[in-house]
Amino acid sequence: MRPFVQYPLRAALGHGNRRTLSSLRELGGERVSVVRSSSTEFGANIQKPCSSSGHRCRVLSSNHYQMLLGRSETTIPQFSRLIHVTKAVDQEGGIPVEDEGKKLVGKQYECIHADLVADGDVGLITLDRPKALNALSHALMVEVVDALQTFDASTQVGAIVLTGKGKAFAAGADIKEMKDKTMVDAYASRFVGHWNAVTAIRKPIIAAVNGYALGGGCELAMLCDIILAGERAQFGQPELNLGTIPGIGGTQRLIREVGKSRAMEMILTGKNFMGAQEAAQRGLACRVVPGEDAALVAEAISLAKEISKQSKPVVAIAKEAVNTAYELGLTEGIKREQIMFYATFGLEDQKEGMSAFVDKRSPEFKDK
Repeated sequence: MRPFVQYPLRAALGHGNRRTLSSLRELGGERVSVVRSSSTEFGANIQKPCSSSGHRCRVLSSNHYQMLLGRSETTIPQFSRLIHVTKAVDQEGGIPVEDEGKKLVGKQYECIHADLVADGDVGLITLDRPKALNALSHALMVEVVDALQTFDASTQVGAIVLTGKGKAFAAGADIKEMKDKTMVDAYASRFVGHWNAVTAIRKPIIAAVNGYALGGGCELAMLCDIILAGERAQFGQPELNLGTIPGIGGTQRLIREVGKSRAMEMILTGKNFMGAQEAAQRGLACRVVPGEDAALVAEAISLAKEISKQSKPVVAIAKEAVNTAYELGLTEGIKREQIMFYATFGLEDQKEGMSAFVDKRSPEFKDK
């Protein structure tokens, strides 16, 4: 393990037991030491400055903390305040890893797998609820967002691949979680609002869609920057069959991807799903990858690896510029594009890239 850098965890006052395992840095005027650990939490002591008495607490991983808050039946009365503490991470990549740089340390996900692949240059997230066709429960999406944000914070990862295990990419949101919610519940809790965090990720996200991408699964794929479709891919918005409408961007993004008439047909019938070839022809998917799911994921990782060779700040600027065109009118989009274009001339990588072209050599980007 290289030298420590800060990696945030949520800490909340609660209970713990007293076996000291390790110490954490002093942060925000409070000394914190870990006293026990499990798959989802770290018990800790908090010692306030100028005080001889300490406070018992539980230090929860961010995704576990959010998962608890997302469960309406869960109450956490002993939690009276929050602090941030630190955890040891890989200094080079800015991301906690284990197993020779392939697994994330301190990330005990229950619904997904998060791995570093392609020599650590690509983050791979696999939805893993195959018996439920990877239904997008609150807990799963909290974990997806947490993994995306972790990879986004890494200085080594250049792009991220999102895929599903089994017969589906994701067959929709978890209906069992939604069926008893009232309008007030949904509105007051900003239900599914945390999905919007996917669009805030600055690194490119490639969706490797294998099998069904229905309802929330189709919407999640459209939140990504590039969609690669396997031969078995099926896209659809069947929410009207459940007495509701798409609520995570389906009515807004699908029309931009496939046109008004086709989007209306898919949404208003809740049927007439779109296959891989049509999705590629209409521009919803980048292309169709022949073969089994493993070939699809391998192709997505290969594409992500190619992107990771580029200058990371320039990639982030390019992604923002393209999304600006997607979200704004042409005139305003061109103005924004030119401003971001000018901004690249303040980067060392722009000087290197153009010098390398003139010198007829390969550029050596430093992400500066």
